[in-house]
Amino acid sequence: MNAEGDGLGFTFKRNKNGEVWVAHHGRKVTTLRGAAAVDFLAEIDDAGLVEQQQLMARITGNYKRGNERLASNHPRNRS
Repeated sequence: MNAEGDGLGFTFKRNKNGEVWVAHHGRKVTTLRGAAAVDFLAEIDDAGLVEQQQLMARITGNYKRGNERLASNHPRNRS
């Protein structure tokens, strides 16, 4: 079972043993097992493509944290 969207480049695949692999641009990022995999599959079934992409971004930790502007203004990061 795969889900691909135009948005953020995430996909997922469910394996025979119940694991769920989440990939970003074709590279495996994380593996969900047990209750986490079951919960993920339940959420992903009810979501549209955009929501699926956001869910996978949250699970992998690959999302903006809101501090990008602060970091760019830090003296260490000024050029």
